[in-house]
Amino acid sequence: MPERTVFFISDGTGITAETFGNSILAQFPTHPRHVRRPFIDSAEKALQVAAEIDEVALREGQRPIVFLTLVNDEVRDLIDNPRCKGLVLDMFRSFVEPLEEEFGIKRSHRVGRFGDASQSAEYHDRIEAINFSLAHDDGQSARNLDVADVILVGVSRCGKTPTSLYLAMQHGIKAANYPLIPEDFERGRLPSLLAPHKRKCFGLTIDPVRLAHIRNERRPGSRYAALENCRFEVQEAETMMRREGISWLSSTHKSIEEIATTILRDLRPDRLVY
Repeated sequence: MPERTVFFISDGTGITAETFGNSILAQFPTHPRHVRRPFIDSAEKALQVAAEIDEVALREGQRPIVFLTLVNDEVRDLIDNPRCKGLVLDMFRSFVEPLEEEFGIKRSHRVGRFGDASQSAEYHDRIEAINFSLAHDDGQSARNLDVADVILVGVSRCGKTPTSLYLAMQHGIKAANYPLIPEDFERGRLPSLLAPHKRKCFGLTIDPVRLAHIRNERRPGSRYAALENCRFEVQEAETMMRREGISWLSSTHKSIEEIATTILRDLRPDRLVY
């Protein structure tokens, strides 16, 4: 399949268009060149993007793919029209207009996820969750673990930090994470700071070979990164989680999105309904 340039055009951040578009493109064996154009909220900006699309079509000899999320009809029509040399996939016309007909009401034409972030309780909850996750990263603090929604446990470099931040940023989940270290394995029990909160714990593990590769990028040639040591730590961590009755999964072949959804399903299923 020939490579294409793909535009993600929005009057907001463009994250929605890009997330949706990438989900669709993942069904095809192609690696397109991504071009995000956020905050296209005026006729002048729309005309500039339209000209860029036409220029790419002329240069590459094939139509760019254009994922579009524009609220303003006048701005949108400057890009989504018969003169455009791209294949325009308009998410609002595809989804919002049928819903207008179904609900019998018109959409609000609000740009972005929040009308006013400063007035949004959901937005403030997300910021609070991000601050909590940063303060409780890698076992830095044991304060307020009673208010944590989840505590991720596992060996160093198995994916706890990015998963914690994703849960906070995308779902407003207060996620702490705590590394399991050789001293914990010698004691043969969960760290005492975590014992009262065991029901909130969720474990991550990883293939030892993959772990050794990741650690060697951080500390090449060290015992910390040695394959033998990685095998030992992973085995001991899995044994501990199994003994303590802590649910866990391997991050080796799973995306952060898959890991986060599994955690929500197992520990906070209420957050899957909102």
